[in-house]
Amino acid sequence: MHFTGNGIMSLAFPSSLLPRGAETAKADAAPARGKTMRRRLPVVRQWRTSTIILVQMVILVAFIALWEIGAAYKVIDPFFWSRPSAIWTTLLIFFAQGDAFVDIGFTFRSTIIGFVLGTLAGAVLGLSMWWSRNYASILQPYIICLESIPKLALAPLIILVFGMGLASKVAIATALTLVVSALTAYSGVQSVDKDQERLFYSLGASRWQVFTKLVAPTCVPWIISILRVNIGLALTGSIVGEFVASQHGLGRTILYAGTTYDIALVWVAVLVLSVLSIIMYASVSWLESVLKRNMAY
Repeated sequence: MHFTGNGIMSLAFPSSLLPRGAETAKADAAPARGKTMRRRLPVVRQWRTSTIILVQMVILVAFIALWEIGAAYKVIDPFFWSRPSAIWTTLLIFFAQGDAFVDIGFTFRSTIIGFVLGTLAGAVLGLSMWWSRNYASILQPYIICLESIPKLALAPLIILVFGMGLASKVAIATALTLVVSALTAYSGVQSVDKDQERLFYSLGASRWQVFTKLVAPTCVPWIISILRVNIGLALTGSIVGEFVASQHGLGRTILYAGTTYDIALVWVAVLVLSVLSIIMYASVSWLESVLKRNMAY
């Protein structure tokens, strides 16, 4: 105990009186806290695209090899599941001697036409609800009711009305995509900023100018976001229509192969259909990215 220059009494303990190890713990406390503050969050390293593709190919090859070995040693019944070697032979025959390109073209045309018609008609229907609240209130329950109806169950009726040709498949694909597009576009209409709408009117804009300069641009991202969903729905509608009644198409091929117990041909049609769906989905995804990029500018 001693007095400072200001006359204030202070207590000071000699270092010899401190507990053993106290000075060392005190000296190490600050660096330890510093190390804690300098700790970084764990970083998950993203694999390169080539590595991911390589792993995917390895998994696919391993699956095909196990399938072939299992069928060869009767681990799985080749009558019900076929085998990759038989599927490959049937694939070559399908493209060399069958109607592969006719069936692929038929399914592709019905899907694309139904996708375009359903998306455009649904978007127009949803955007038209902005013009009148009474019109929207009257129409909305019918759209919701149509959405709740299993439209695939109406496929036989549509086939009877439009026939077994391309028109019936387009009609089913359009029915599946139209309602989804209409509801999505209407959600975009409801998201329009009311303050901006009042601002447009206060500056002397007409209803058509408000619609073209504010409402439609606001709803375009909503409509674009539904494209990838609609292409899958359109393909589903086309295949279901071909299942019910059709002269061409991959759906008809699957149905024919199933009734004749040609399991290898079933797998061939499913494989071709999967590749076709991937191509269409990738194309629509690319179109969506282009449209969004152009909107950004």
